[in-house]
Order: sequence, then C-alpha cells, then structure tokens
Amino acid sequence: MSTQVPETEEPETETETESETETEAAPPTSAAQQRRERAKRDRAAERERERQAEEDATPTGDDTYHLKVFRYDPEVPEKQEPRFDDFHVPFEQGMTVLDALIYARDRYDSSLTFRHSCRQAICGSDALFVNGRQRLGCKTQLSDLDEPVRVEPLPHQDVLKDLVVDMEHFYDQMEAVEPYFQTNDLPEGELEEQRQSRENREKIKTSTRCIWCGACMSSCNIAAGNNEYLGPAAINKAYRFYMDEREGEDIRRQRLEIIERENGVWRCQTQFSCTEVCPKDIPLTEHIQSLKREAVKNNLKFW
Repeated sequence: MSTQVPETEEPETETETESETETEAAPPTSAAQQRRERAKRDRAAERERERQAEEDATPTGDDTYHLKVFRYDPEVPEKQEPRFDDFHVPFEQGMTVLDALIYARDRYDSSLTFRHSCRQAICGSDALFVNGRQRLGCKTQLSDLDEPVRVEPLPHQDVLKDLVVDMEHFYDQMEAVEPYFQTNDLPEGELEEQRQSRENREKIKTSTRCIWCGACMSSCNIAAGNNEYLGPAAINKAYRFYMDEREGEDIRRQRLEIIERENGVWRCQTQFSCTEVCPKDIPLTEHIQSLKREAVKNNLKFW
C-alpha cells in the first residue's frame, strides 16, 4: 500500500506579503492618467523626429551659399554697433537673394529684419545693396553672384534696423512733383473715354514701370550730397505725366516749373548710375534730358 504524504502549505514569506499589501494600497491608474502619459510620450517622440529632420536638413559642403548680412539694431544695446553676420543657406536652382534671407531668418535668426511683399519685382519693397550694387532681392539670382554674397541696406539713407532704411524722404520727393494725373479738359459725354494715341502711349510707356523702390535715388551721387535734389525717380514720374497728351496745358506748365527749379533737372550730371541700377530698365537719364530740353524750349523767347 502506497502511502501519500499530504502536501503542507508553506507559510507566505514576508516579502510576498509586503508586495501584496503595497499593491493593494496603490490606487489604480485612471484612464485619464493613461491618456496624459500617452500624449506626453507622443509629444516627446514628435520633438525627437523634428530634431532629427532639422539635423538632416542642415546644409553642408558645396550645396550652400555664404551670405554676409549687415546687422544693426538701435534699440538693443549689444547690437547698436553695426556688424556683419554670416549665414550658410542651402542652395537650389532658381533661388534668389530674398529666398536666402527668408531661409536665414526662419531657420537661424528670427530677429533678422528686411522688407518684402510680392516677391515678383512689382512692389519694390526689397531693394538692397548686394555685392556693391543696388538690386531687388526677389529678382537677383544667387547663382549670378560671387561668394560671399554681401547684403547691405541701400546707401545714402538712414538705417532703421538691419536691412530696413527710412524711405520717408524718398516719398516726400516723389510727392513733390504731384505724381498723379490732372486735367482740365474732360470729354463732353458723361461716359466718353479720355483717349490717348498709340504714339503717345509708347512715348511714356517705360516711365510708367517705376515701382518706387528707391534704387536709383540710392545710386545717385548728386542725391547723396544734396538732400534737396528731386532725384531720378521723382523726375521720371514728372516725365510720365508731363509727356501725357491728356494733361491740360496749365497743369503741364505748372509741373515744368516744379522740375526746372534749382534742385530739379539741372542738378543731374548725366552719370547714368540711375539707369544702370533700375530693376525695371527705365531709361531714367534719357527722360531727365528730355525734360531739360522741354525747359529750354519753354524759356526761349523771340523778339
């Protein structure tokens, strides 16, 4: 007969007892807490992915362009001394100076300040001094420039911050020539158009392209030394309306009186710098000379 030895229960150890006690004492994790923990882990993972993507996008080697950008901020004590900051931006075919500045601002230094708007060479707000020449940032291809690309604010104008200059004086000079259409000879019919001949339109067509960027004014040595000189942009605007056959004779004479004053057309020394830098290819010097001839003819008297 076999004998079975009955199994005896071993007493619970002290460690197991304490563990069960602690488990019972710990409050159960709520669903809301679990969701918060899961959201925290997701955010951390997202930050890590963004960091890794930024590292992967960091340009290196021959695929970058070197920019030296003028910096100045009168409101920050440590930035009141003008300096140049270096930026290395990734280059892509068709990239402009403005594209590079936007990349540098968005990726490296959000305090970098410059004007821009349409990015299509129409608004004229992003005129800059690039590699020693007045240019539109949105029209200037990086591939056409030698490195490092030196970007500065327009010369001969007060700098407000970084690449932003004070344009108030330029606008005052433009307003001085009354840059708007005026006539005292309206058509008789209420719905009749004020017609312009094709020949006259062709004559003034290029002068209408002005986008008020200020590049020509900045390049003019006469304007740099004489704050009262109207400047090429304002005189071109006067040309646009003076040569328009639809303006009344009284208005044309009044406009001619404005531009033939001491600081008008006769201050121009025919250096052609304004024509060379104009981003819209306006023959500014030619227009100034045309108004000089008109002033001479107006003053001729025969006895």
